[in-house]
Order: sequence, then structure tokens, then C-alpha cells
Amino acid sequence: MRSWIVSGVLIGALSGSSETRSADLAARIDELLQRSELGHALVGIEIYSLADRRVLYGKNEHKLFVSGSVAKVVTEGAALELLGAERRFQTGLYGAGPVAPDGTLEGDLVLVASGDPNLSNRVRDDGTLAFEDHDHAYGQVREAALVPGDPLQVIRDLAAQVSRRGVKRVTGRVLVDVSLFPEGTREGGTGVVISPVCVNDNVIDVIVSAGAAAGQPASLRSSPATRYVTFENEVATGAEGSAAEVELVPGRGADGRLVVTVRGTIGLGTKPRPFPFAVPAPSTFAAVVLEEALVEAGVTVAGGRSTDPPRWDDLATFYRPECRLAEHVSPPLREDVKVTLKVSQNLHAAMMPYLVGALVGSAHEDALEVGFALQRSFLVGAGLELSAAAQSDGAGAGAAFTPEFMVRFLAYMAEQREFQAFYDALPVLGKDGSLADVLRGSPAAGRMHAKTGTLIAGDLLNRQYLVTGKGLAGYVETKGGERLVFAVFANHVPTGGEDFDAVERLGATLAEIAAAAVDARGSAPPRARPARPR
Repeated sequence: MRSWIVSGVLIGALSGSSETRSADLAARIDELLQRSELGHALVGIEIYSLADRRVLYGKNEHKLFVSGSVAKVVTEGAALELLGAERRFQTGLYGAGPVAPDGTLEGDLVLVASGDPNLSNRVRDDGTLAFEDHDHAYGQVREAALVPGDPLQVIRDLAAQVSRRGVKRVTGRVLVDVSLFPEGTREGGTGVVISPVCVNDNVIDVIVSAGAAAGQPASLRSSPATRYVTFENEVATGAEGSAAEVELVPGRGADGRLVVTVRGTIGLGTKPRPFPFAVPAPSTFAAVVLEEALVEAGVTVAGGRSTDPPRWDDLATFYRPECRLAEHVSPPLREDVKVTLKVSQNLHAAMMPYLVGALVGSAHEDALEVGFALQRSFLVGAGLELSAAAQSDGAGAGAAFTPEFMVRFLAYMAEQREFQAFYDALPVLGKDGSLADVLRGSPAAGRMHAKTGTLIAGDLLNRQYLVTGKGLAGYVETKGGERLVFAVFANHVPTGGEDFDAVERLGATLAEIAAAAVDARGSAPPRARPARPR
């Protein structure tokens, strides 16, 4: 039997000999479960045949498991059905007053946030959204990549539209109306602030470059560059090969402006690396960069940053087509779902229940609660037993599901009108997104569309990380062309150290468990699924 190394794990080949191809599914999975890293773990698995409507393998499938970001499949799948895959967000820029013949807008200029998660350089000319497999939102915990281009391209286009309309001067302020749903809650994964306005995923990327020699200062630049925040550099160049350890500490300068001190070290020879700074007030950040873009486009803004609160009800009377000076229409929702699931974009997923509550439920202050009420109705309508699930945010912090619930949900989605958009949005094993580097080159690569999930806690007693929740759920195609549904969870897994290599090896093990079904369907007769969980 052939074998190869993937993420430091010796992985037996899934094909090659007749013995392997005819291996019993249960025996293969039970063999994988004997791995030492799972010795103290709780594991739950279900593998299900869509064609036969039968469970092919189950282990602890009726027990609740911490899911991490696997919860995003429920969030995004429900949103696709409730909002529609072709839904587009329309972000308008309105003049709150007349425009004089000389180009003076007598009043404020207001951007009305529509909940579009992609006021960024993700938007491409062909109407799709770009993403990098290792998203910039996770730059603090692993090497990440920035999407190429200007993160303010949408904002600059809005400003250019205002200029083309003949506006040369604004007597009032530049404002951002975020009344669609409340701004201010930080999502639980990366700490980014949830808001109806989302410029560059509501982060500023601080790109740190090592100096020419160990001990020399590193250099910084921010993307985007803006007067919204000042970054002070206290990063030194460490020894060649040393890990990057960079901390961003926010504070206030003597004039009250936001100042962030960037501290730490980056190893000599390390390529420039972005670290995300989550802006504390997305609406203020958006207003500042929009005003800067207007000035660059030749529009003078005279109103300044008044401390008087805007009278939003009065301003809303100007949100009419004849007062609209610029507009951005997003790509379809299916594109954002793809970004969210492929790279596990926490902010986008966290926004989704709010958007469902606001856009479907016409809620505002209680948009989150209404959004989850609508998701609950959708799941009940699917015939799912909700005692087998727990969720309070869109991204998966604190979420728990039984393997059977997750499999039933995925099986239900396979019969829905938006299934193809949902399926295409999932990471592909060995190909892209959060599964790009998992089992690459194996016979299962390209055959699995699934969502990963990880939650990690510190264990000071043993100087290691404890994986409180690791999961993988989705669809796998057998060599005979049959599509199976699966969910695999492992909770309470010690890593044995303070790096993330063990976490990646655990992810590869879960993928192997699911990939065992590529060749084997099990020699024992499959058992029919009960009508309800036991």
C-alpha cells in the first residue's frame, strides 16, 4: 500500500491495491480512531448515503459536540434559502440638501449602509468576489495573504460618482447611517466589530517587514492608509527563522485620536506579513476613508467632524432616488457565501443572522434575535430536531451540534433550490479555502466539499493548546460517483505543544476519516436512520 506525508502525518493511501479498495469502512475508520492524538478525545461521526437514505457509519452521532466554524454551514445555508442566492446589496450615497449650480451640496452627505459585507477589493470586474485561502482576518495566528488591489476601491468609486455628478463642495458632514442593525458587538473568533457597514472586512492590515539585520527596527505600512488611526512602530527584527510575535495595542493620543502601538519581533528574512487591526467603530472608519476619497476626487468637505449627533430621522427623508448621488450594487449573495465558507470569514458569517432579521424580518434593534427566529423556523420546517443543536451567533462561537443533526441538515440542503450555490461555496479538499493544504494529492482531493471548524483554548498546566472543538462536515463523492454526506467532530484534544502543527494534523485525521468513504461503503448491511434521534 502506498503512503505519503501530509502535514507531518503518515497517511495510508486510499487506493492503489485491491485490498485497500475493498477495505471495510467501519474497520478503516476504527483504525484511524486509534491514533494517539485521539486517545483522550470525544469523537462523533456520521456518514450517510443520499441515494440509499441510510446511515453507513455512526459513532456518538446523537451526542452534542462543540462545532466551531462548522456552524457556518447552517448559518449560510439557511441564509441562502431565506434571502436567495441572487440577492444583491445596494449601498447608496445621498445628499441631504440641494446641489447649487456651482456644485455646492447644501447639507450632509450620507452613506446608507446596506449590510454589504464586501465594500473592499474583493469585488472583481466579472462580478465575482476574490479570496485568499489564508484570509487576512486570521493574520494574528498564522501567515495570511491580502487580496490584491486597493481595499478602498468601492469607496473611491462612490466618491468618483459624486464628483461626476458635478458636486464640488459639501457644506455639511460625511456621515454613515448604520441603523439597519446595531453596530458594536465583536464577533467571537477574531474580535472584529459587527456593523451594517463593512469596509475591508472592518480591519486595517498592518504589514510588517523585517529589517536588514537582526536587532534592527522592522518597518510598517498600513492598508488602507488613513488618518483614522496612527500606528507607532516598536517592532524589532529577530533572529533568522524565529517566529513572528506582533501585538497591536490601541490607545489615544493627546488630541484624542486613535493611536495603535505595534510591538514585538519578526524574524530576519521573513516575507512582509499582514497583521489585522480591528477598527473599534466601523461607521467612523468608513466616514473618514470616504471623506478622504472625496477630497482625492476633488470634492471639498467643509462640515468637519461635528460632535453633535446626527438627526437620523430627518436625514432619512433624503433617502430617495432623486437625492442619490452615488450607488454601489454588490455581487450576488452566493458570492459572499462562497467567501464566507471557503476561508471561514467570521465577520461575514456573524453578520448573516442580523441581515436575515433586518431584510427578511424587517427588524432593526432586535435583528439578531429575529434572524435566529427565522433560522429556527427554517430548520423546523426542514424536520430537524432542534434539541440536537445550539447556536447564538452566525460564526460558531459556542455552537454545538450532533453529527446526526449536521448530516440531516446537509441532506436537506441537497434538495433545496439554492443547493448548487451552497455546494460550490464549500472548501474543496486539497484544492482551495481552509482545505487547500489538507490531503493535497491524495485520491480524495477534489472529491470532498466540506466546512472545517476549530476552537482552541490554552492549557497552562501542560504548556500546550487544547482543541476544545474540531470538526469537518460536508459531502464526499465515492469513486463510483455516489454522493455521501458526513459530519466528523473531535472535542477535547490535547496538542502536546504550543504551536499549531498538531491542530493541522488533527484536521488531516478528520479528513481521512471522511475520505475513507471514497473507496469503502462497508461490508455490513447499512442501518436505516431512525425517524428521530434516540
